[in-house]
Amino acid sequence: MRIKRLETFSTRYIAFVRATLEDGSVGWGQLSTYNSDITADVFHRQAAPWVLGEEAWPIDPLIDRIEEKEHKFPGAYLKRAMAGLDTALWDLESKRQEKPVVALLGGKPGRLRTYASSMRRDITPEGEAARFVELRDRFGFDAFKFRVAAEYGHDVDEWPGRTEAIVPAVRRALGPDVALLVDANSGFSPARAIEIGQAARGRGRRAFRGTLPLLGAGADEAGERGAGHRRDRRRAGLRSLDLARHLRAAHRRYRPARRALCRRHRPRPQGGEAGRGRGLKVTPHAANLGLVTLFTMHLLAALPNAGKYLEFSIEGPDYYPWQYGVFRKDPYRVEDGHVTISAEPGWGIEIEPEWLAKSRYQVSEPS
Repeated sequence: MRIKRLETFSTRYIAFVRATLEDGSVGWGQLSTYNSDITADVFHRQAAPWVLGEEAWPIDPLIDRIEEKEHKFPGAYLKRAMAGLDTALWDLESKRQEKPVVALLGGKPGRLRTYASSMRRDITPEGEAARFVELRDRFGFDAFKFRVAAEYGHDVDEWPGRTEAIVPAVRRALGPDVALLVDANSGFSPARAIEIGQAARGRGRRAFRGTLPLLGAGADEAGERGAGHRRDRRRAGLRSLDLARHLRAAHRRYRPARRALCRRHRPRPQGGEAGRGRGLKVTPHAANLGLVTLFTMHLLAALPNAGKYLEFSIEGPDYYPWQYGVFRKDPYRVEDGHVTISAEPGWGIEIEPEWLAKSRYQVSEPS
């Protein structure tokens, strides 16, 4: 079936794509969050014209066509726009096959263990520890991630001594049996990362993520289990890392897996194979409760070498006010520290009609 219509419903913070085929079947996807109204303009100007009237499946030729036609614009906005097309067409094909997306990827619906993920740096160690205790008791979380350093802080903390104080404060409050994940999010140089990692040793932390503008050798030397950063897609930066060969392999995992799936091969556990060959765990993650976390759930459940956890944002309306009133049925209920991937076809969601009515609407159709 060919793509007949592509629509977007956008705000500044989040935007959804509705793809309609010749037979009237519909799939929903999401553009990348933040500046999503700008991304919607890019979608209709630089992505939609190249795929309207084309076969909706397999997806890879469509993505390749957009990249080739827009080769002078290889930046982030085009990728953010293509994400909306990609995810909408996965929803469409999964519904056609009457399966959840995770099944097309080679996995199964069911439960995923989560970690409670804090986005805050403006909170005291004691305040962070207190809300973690409340979340543990209310939702059963047994793993927590918290921020240290100032974002791109060049070794400067949010305020002096916060990083050194927060690890012991959280450990005292939660006890020895929970997992702690420390996120510097581009704040530390290798030397400072080593220093902080050594200071944290023996306190039961499990991972130290995103220590540098791009993560360097510091984490391993500090005795930490280092994790790559979400911005590590920049190849020039990757070449400077001791972990570059591992991270490049992990980032290559998705396209070969998608190509095989789109050729209608029997889904095989290919996602993450490059990382698995090096003994690496692959843990895609997302911080807000738009659709991006749901996409991550489906992918994580299909990876044969998936990490232990799904990142699950604990921030509410004071931090992410735009993520409320979006879905007719909440896909993110947490019980015993786990979320559940629905067995419903596609992504298993429906966008709230009232939200759609208030958004900015744009449509692309064949001329």
